[in-house]
Amino acid sequence: MENSAAHLTRRKPKKPKKKWKKPLIITLSVLLVLGGLGFIYRKQLVVFAFNMFASATVKEALDDSFVPAGDKDAPVVEHTDPFSLLLLGIDQRDNEPSRSDTIIYSVVRPEDNKVLLLSIPRDSYTEIVGRDVKSKINSAYAHGEAKMAMDTVENLLGNKVDFYAAINFNGLKDIVDAVGGVELPIKKNIENKLKIHEKLFVEANKPIYNGEEALGYVRYREDSDFNRTMRHRIFLSAFMNRALEVKNLTKIPDVIQIAGSNFTTNMTSDFIVKFAEALYMKDSIPTISNYMLKGEGATRSGTWYYDLSEDDLQYVRGMIASWLDPDATEIIEPESTDSAAADKT
Repeated sequence: MENSAAHLTRRKPKKPKKKWKKPLIITLSVLLVLGGLGFIYRKQLVVFAFNMFASATVKEALDDSFVPAGDKDAPVVEHTDPFSLLLLGIDQRDNEPSRSDTIIYSVVRPEDNKVLLLSIPRDSYTEIVGRDVKSKINSAYAHGEAKMAMDTVENLLGNKVDFYAAINFNGLKDIVDAVGGVELPIKKNIENKLKIHEKLFVEANKPIYNGEEALGYVRYREDSDFNRTMRHRIFLSAFMNRALEVKNLTKIPDVIQIAGSNFTTNMTSDFIVKFAEALYMKDSIPTISNYMLKGEGATRSGTWYYDLSEDDLQYVRGMIASWLDPDATEIIEPESTDSAAADKT
């Protein structure tokens, strides 16, 4: 009996283990469920975190970049409605006027998760609205900044320009570095060889390119204007893909602050933030369609211009109208040559 009692006494200490096994299993189960919910609702959680910790900083920085386009009122647009945005890349260097080196007319269809990027060659010969002269389209920004550029593009394309966003290439380097670089399809070395151009070299076939290299990629000008504007569109897509990666979302406030005085727009901070949230909540990044206005070179009084094809302009005007129509059941999709051209870059 004593041995039996002693044996029972020795086994009693094991009982407390059963008391914490169930709480441990419950705790692990809860963690797994929460982890699963975190995976399923990761986008909502990221947006929640953004609103909690970064939204105010972003809005403040964007408010500082808000510059109306002269007396041209920005339209009231719901962030779910199609809208047009004129992207202007200002490449101001020493002893050069601040012309818009990159001119891209874009249409965004948030509900369809689609973006149209239409490149307008900087040397395109057209009427400069507000000056009553015909000249290279990139001179519009130099003489009348965003308003004249918007009015001139509206007149050329026969469709509205809702917003503009202008960024000086001087800020591009730091912005790219802030997101850890970008992937670019560079198949052969890029190098300026003419003495009149600044020294520039970008090595081919690198997995990631830093800000200095990305700046060289968009600035390189010793091939065709077609290839140059193509590189600008490719860079925009590459940077957007990089910025929308989850690991880089927390860096967006830094990116916007870095842009600082190098970035101006007539879009309000509320509109941009709401649009960005809606964009991120999509299951995939936007589908981007590319096109460049067609034409041919011509010389007038010793100056080289790009004469646009009137037939192509008519085609593009109809295409844009279909993209801007919120009730359109079918939009005109352009045939992009960027992929083929990129293989030769």
